[in-house]
Amino acid sequence: MSTSAAGRDGPRFGFAAQVEHTGIRRTAGTAVSQGLEDGIALFLAAEDLGYDVGYVRGRHLQDALASPLLFLAALGASTRRIALGTAVLPLRFENAGRLAEDLATADLLTGGRLRPGVSSGYSSHDAMYARAFGALDGERAEHVDRVLHDLLSLMEGEIVATADRHVEGVDPGSPLRVRPQAPGLRERLAYGAASPQRAAMAGRLGLGLQLATMAPDDGSGRPFAQLQLDALTAYREASAEAGFGAGHVMVSRQMIPVRSEAELERYVTLLPRERAARPGVSGEHHAHEIGGREAVFGEVVLDQPDVVARAMWEDPVVQAADEIVLVLPLGAPPEDQRELLATFASLVIPPLRLVLTRRRGEHAG
Repeated sequence: MSTSAAGRDGPRFGFAAQVEHTGIRRTAGTAVSQGLEDGIALFLAAEDLGYDVGYVRGRHLQDALASPLLFLAALGASTRRIALGTAVLPLRFENAGRLAEDLATADLLTGGRLRPGVSSGYSSHDAMYARAFGALDGERAEHVDRVLHDLLSLMEGEIVATADRHVEGVDPGSPLRVRPQAPGLRERLAYGAASPQRAAMAGRLGLGLQLATMAPDDGSGRPFAQLQLDALTAYREASAEAGFGAGHVMVSRQMIPVRSEAELERYVTLLPRERAARPGVSGEHHAHEIGGREAVFGEVVLDQPDVVARAMWEDPVVQAADEIVLVLPLGAPPEDQRELLATFASLVIPPLRLVLTRRRGEHAG
């Protein structure tokens, strides 16, 4: 099966940002977070610029968002059109029932615009999370798979119990399900997978696929793009075989357009600052990802907008994706993040969309 998204309209475009709780100030006895306010302003600016979707990261025991769904639910009241997603919610820390409730509630509060992404977890030192989130019973992979499959079953309306006479407002004997149930949410759930095996699992379950800026190092020495293509191909094939068609693939890239030498000097110190990478490293490189495993990280392109656009349309994974997401650099000030979104929207997306749409049309013909 072809890895391309042939026959579809042009790709969707989005961004991924790290919103933080920092900068707490008190006004008339009320605590306000400047970081959260900056995050809301970023999404409002992105919506005005025409972005289709915006994603936030989830982190625990750090300054970054610990409760992304609460933040996105609040955004639902401030935004009108843009889809709101997570990249990703780590299932190691989740209870399937509570997560199903929170996802559905957030989706209803955002008017059906939630695009949640879930995945495993992100630390090889799990003991540091035991006090806050409980110790794991068994292997982390087994725990994550159990939470994922329970979550899907609950979202699909599994009857979990029968009401007895102590359940107020419900006739005894009535079937009980996790509530609320949000129509269409199950079809919008995605899984952040890096290996072909986990990507195929996502396809078999009818989930979307989120591909990040790294891939597991399989020891073959193959480049980053080929490793990700293996995962994408495995996903498409498994999705089709399970009756879900081609599925939906989101791919994120850190491709930063700059318009002046001053911008170049300012941003180069931030890049890629992603996971275990060293500041200023921009080429494809090997490092340990935040789970402690060996990984291959994709190239970061920091250059003029036309160079960034060309690098993206020449990327075979981007060519095959349904959704292309710009990863904003960690540590960039709010005004720089908004400027990057504006430059990418005006000078990178139009030529990129044109080339990708034309190529897909040629392929479909």
